Amino acid sequence: MKRKILFRGTGTALVTPFKTSGEIDSEALKKLVDFQIEKGVEAIIPAGTTGESASLSEAEQLSLINLVVQQANNRVKIIAGAGANDTSKAIKLAKLAYSTGVDAVLSVAPYYNKPTQEGIFRHYQMIAEEVPIIIYNVPGRTSVNIEAETTLRIAEEIPNVIGIKEASGNISQIMEILRNRPAGFGVWSGDDAITLPLIALGADGVISVVSNEIPDIFSKMVRLALNGKYEEAKKIHYKILPLMNFNFIESNPIPVKAVLAEMKMIEEVYRLPLVPLSDKHRNKMLKILKELF
Repeated sequence: MKRKILFRGTGTALVTPFKTSGEIDSEALKKLVDFQIEKGVEAIIPAGTTGESASLSEAEQLSLINLVVQQANNRVKIIAGAGANDTSKAIKLAKLAYSTGVDAVLSVAPYYNKPTQEGIFRHYQMIAEEVPIIIYNVPGRTSVNIEAETTLRIAEEIPNVIGIKEASGNISQIMEILRNRPAGFGVWSGDDAITLPLIALGADGVISVVSNEIPDIFSKMVRLALNGKYEEAKKIHYKILPLMNFNFIESNPIPVKAVLAEMKMIEEVYRLPLVPLSDKHRNKMLKILKELF
């Protein structure tokens, strides 16, 4: 099977809006999807880390993904977050998510178990027998790193793994993947602040947090970079850098949901153990937004 890059540009790791009662706010979710598409992103990723997938029931996760698919209506690529640290559960969830009509599934490295690199390879080998997947390397969350050698082995030997969201922050590791990846294997930055340099090194774009807030500005920067217009892209990068950094001043998605609430896009509601943005950081948020807008 010949691979083709699923998308080049910006994919938004979408927040999950909740009502004050705690249930998913479907109307707010629909508006977020339309906002993202109208402002120019190329893909939407529901039910990932930024979407608080760890706090969603399986039924809620599938309902959320299905609603995003229906609202997007084939206007952009949809990649469903559907990972787990139990391979059999990951397969089940991936199959259910894929049945909603998404283009692929984003599958996080198995967390907590701390598998070996061989275990990681076999985990993805089993999932990819069922659905096309993008692997998600985020060792800061999972406590396990998918090494470049393992990623490249997966890329060479498992055709249904179509790319990686790389959020290790290890530039050397990511360069090794970019240098040696087979044709059609996508590499997307998993860290907003290093998207520009990674595109300069050959990455295909980003799966982003900040594009929840400024999809038009950020996706423009990404397109400029992909077109080799690095000086123009760099101006935007440094303009929005304070917001990109702010989004991780507390655990994601606490800051980004606080910003979206300030923008009147959602209610600032989280599920425990996540709690609202601390008062000491709220003034900083308001200052950044005032300077940006």
